[in-house]
Amino acid sequence: MFQAASRAMSQVFERPFRAVFWKMLGFTLAVLVVIWIALQGLIAGFVALPYPWLETALSILTGIGAIFALGFLIAPISALFAGLFQDEIADIVEGRDYPGDRPGTALPISQSIIQTIKFTGVVILGNLFALLLLLVPGVNMVAFFLVNGYLLGREFFEFAAMRFMPPAEARAFRKARGGTVFLGGLVIAGLLAVPILNLVTPIFATIFMMHVYKRLASNAQI
Repeated sequence: MFQAASRAMSQVFERPFRAVFWKMLGFTLAVLVVIWIALQGLIAGFVALPYPWLETALSILTGIGAIFALGFLIAPISALFAGLFQDEIADIVEGRDYPGDRPGTALPISQSIIQTIKFTGVVILGNLFALLLLLVPGVNMVAFFLVNGYLLGREFFEFAAMRFMPPAEARAFRKARGGTVFLGGLVIAGLLAVPILNLVTPIFATIFMMHVYKRLASNAQI
């Protein structure tokens, strides 16, 4: 498990994956800038104050609030765009690390879109739940790791498995190795909790779970 995580982290910054990261980051930043401009325009258009200094103070407070809001949105937005590149990432992993194995099959476009939307929703719900639990001292971080560990491990592992088997078999295979998949999800959640580094979480998680799947599938054939 930790060997696979170490390998995945080292690969994230290699050239083929950097190309995917820059594309994903570009799309993410573009969306965040649009949201920022929309928020500022919304406040300016609907709030009229009698004194210039109040407008300045409101603008500053709005900017600070927007930073926190956009910080929360980074993970789901990057996950949304990363989902579009998951098969590309998986193809690179297979070609470089498992050239002798039967290659996986990219998901059909319709299924890929569904998986992307589903995964983005999972990230949003997981982080919203964890955000609400910030009000409960001593529980918030535990909840963050448990919720995201389960959800992220499930989604990324099933993606890797579905490249080699039908969805129903992929789910059954994941459930049969639930403990290992959950531990892998905790590793992903740990990276998601680190600011800035959480931008590479979707790429890392895809690479990581490809390695985990390959190891479990190999053991199952012995």
